[in-house]
Amino acid sequence: MTFDWNYMFSLLGDTEFWLASWTVIQLSVLTWLISIVLGFVLALAKQSALPLINLPAKGYIWLFRSLPLLVLLIFVYNLPQAIPATSVVLADPFWAGLIALVMCETAYVAEIHRGGLLSIAKGQSEAARALGLRFVGTQWRIVIPQALRVALPSLTNEYISIVKLSSLISVISLTEILMVGQRLYSQNFLVMETMAAVAFYYVFIVTVFDFLLKRLERYLDVTQRKGKREPGADLLALATQPQAASARPVIDYTGPALQATRLHKAYNDVEVLGAVSLQIQPGEVVSVIGPSGSGKTTLIRLLNGLEQIDNGDIKINGQPFIHLVRQGAMKPRYVENSAYRLNIGMVFQSFNLFPHLNVLGNLLLAPKYHGLAPVEALKTQAYQLLHKVGMLEHAWKYPHQLSGGQQQRVAIARALMMRPQIMLFDEPTSALDPEKVNEVLQVIETLAQEGITMIIVTHEMNFAFKVSDRIVFMEKGRVICDETPQVLRDGQHPRVEAFLKDVSLA
Repeated sequence: MTFDWNYMFSLLGDTEFWLASWTVIQLSVLTWLISIVLGFVLALAKQSALPLINLPAKGYIWLFRSLPLLVLLIFVYNLPQAIPATSVVLADPFWAGLIALVMCETAYVAEIHRGGLLSIAKGQSEAARALGLRFVGTQWRIVIPQALRVALPSLTNEYISIVKLSSLISVISLTEILMVGQRLYSQNFLVMETMAAVAFYYVFIVTVFDFLLKRLERYLDVTQRKGKREPGADLLALATQPQAASARPVIDYTGPALQATRLHKAYNDVEVLGAVSLQIQPGEVVSVIGPSGSGKTTLIRLLNGLEQIDNGDIKINGQPFIHLVRQGAMKPRYVENSAYRLNIGMVFQSFNLFPHLNVLGNLLLAPKYHGLAPVEALKTQAYQLLHKVGMLEHAWKYPHQLSGGQQQRVAIARALMMRPQIMLFDEPTSALDPEKVNEVLQVIETLAQEGITMIIVTHEMNFAFKVSDRIVFMEKGRVICDETPQVLRDGQHPRVEAFLKDVSLA
């Protein structure tokens, strides 16, 4: 028996096959898109620390990855026998098939998303939190764009699987590609020719969508972007306009800008910070120094709410920012007044710029989210700050195109965009090459001269003694001394003198 090529090629123009292909496209695309959305929610739920949220998510993923799709299809399609009201939707094989596919695929896509979420550095969420973004804003603007880029190759592969799995929908009498082929070869017995045509239609759909999704993948890959300057107004002219006040005005208050009282923090019952109190006056520059593991970074993270205090309270301009509420014998409840978060800017040692946004996008994201000003006014402010830190010409570059020193200067400008009253610096030069340290320290020194209130955790002793009004020395989670640089230079504190014995102070 010879292969009938003419018959096979005639099937490539068959109207019924093309209509069935359109059904497969609709079914697969809808399944894929709905599963991506629901799978992301499921992935977030599985990562939740709350058992009431993560246990149902884990159970769903376990169950629907265990059930064969064929069994699920038959069950869903026949559900009206047990629940007649569902026949309104499930009597239609297309909707029954779609629902069964989504239920199944959501479990698989959730695990793909979870892989994407785990690839996003914790610092990204911390940077968003420091800028005042709430959970949904952080997910939508920071996490999802990055996680989707990581997960897209696997999601593309999952789409191809969905297209092939759609052939199982024939068991509930939906007219799709395989059913059309089965109907034809049962009439003419030309099985090989008909199945070759069926294969062509599946390969055609997969090839077209694989091409489109590969284009999307390249578009989302910021490492392929050149960071070209956008056409527009004269940036230098905008950047050199008179600047607005760099900090938020404080009305009718003359006390400390920030007051921390008896802060305590322990990890796994190991105390890392104990009974630390600190007062920072407006316009004051305070450097926090001490040996590694002394609690410096923990202190600055507590001040910004990136870590939860175990005891104590923090006030900004005399108003409660972070405190604990105690009710009887219950565990104290952590309370943060998020309205004051925008008063504090944070610069991290590892920069934590958002890699999917260019420099200008990094600066504009949080102010636009909070609606601090019209977009054009915010752009002008961004140009001014980039000019101040020497990064104006790099406004359209992406973080991966910048050196470490350049990234840190952009991070400083991003924090200043929120016009904070207080700036926190967590070892801003520790991740830099020695030759890049000075360019960042010069920017911070300029801010100090402008009277911005700053708390700086640093190992740069000469810099700390040069710019600081006070120096706080910490050891073993305690403040050992809190003095002016001159007092410490005079050797009036033996422990600090021993710490600085190998340092030549200018």
